[in-house]
Amino acid sequence: MNKPLMAKATAVWLVDNTTLSFKQIADFCGMHELEVQGIADGDVAPGVKGFDPVGNNQLDEGEIEKGQKDPLYRLRLKHNPAAAGEEKRRGPRYTPLSKRQDRPAAILWLVKFHPELSDGAIGKLVGTTKPTILSIRERTHWNINNISPVDPVALGLCKQTELDAAVQQAVRRRAAEGVVMSDDERRKLVSTEQSLGMAPEPKMPSSIAGLENFSLSEEEEKPADFSDADSFFNLPQGEDDEDEDDDDPRR
Repeated sequence: MNKPLMAKATAVWLVDNTTLSFKQIADFCGMHELEVQGIADGDVAPGVKGFDPVGNNQLDEGEIEKGQKDPLYRLRLKHNPAAAGEEKRRGPRYTPLSKRQDRPAAILWLVKFHPELSDGAIGKLVGTTKPTILSIRERTHWNINNISPVDPVALGLCKQTELDAAVQQAVRRRAAEGVVMSDDERRKLVSTEQSLGMAPEPKMPSSIAGLENFSLSEEEEKPADFSDADSFFNLPQGEDDEDEDDDDPRR
């Protein structure tokens, strides 16, 4: 614990009962210097009752004396063995109420596309419990038929860097265990930057692939040319037309 209990009330007490500078009080209470000055002016926390840090075993009186003699001295919080590790987060990640209904979809996405992730890693990413993950893995969840896999990053349940870190940890764990991964699994077990830099996957040829250079026969390749107007009108004629042409005085 780096800050005293009831920091603002402690600052009120120090302003009223000591000659410490605003900077010293602000550093000790984890506040801004202008906020402490506002307390002294009565603009900040006007109705807050002061909290004695000396009487509550958070600050030694000798620290106050040192600070009053030397304006550059930084007050040190009294060590409390009971508060050791208090700031360390325990249990799963906290998920807001508005996003808790999205957790099953995120779990299903992780189980489907990253089966190498352990239940503990998934629980840290989306803030859920192992029984919930197990029910989705075994498809025994009460609403499994209505759940669609959705990327937890898109849902805002975790950051892309956190997901990449969990995936890379799974890579190292598998490498230590000597598990041989397929090419498809290797593509999944890389970070976003590495995945974007990879060569595209080969595509299956389509039904018309290879027909670009296909050449037709000469008859099919050369359609009738009607660009010449005379050739267009000089079409083959029948026998009756030939007799009429013989009587034509222009011939």
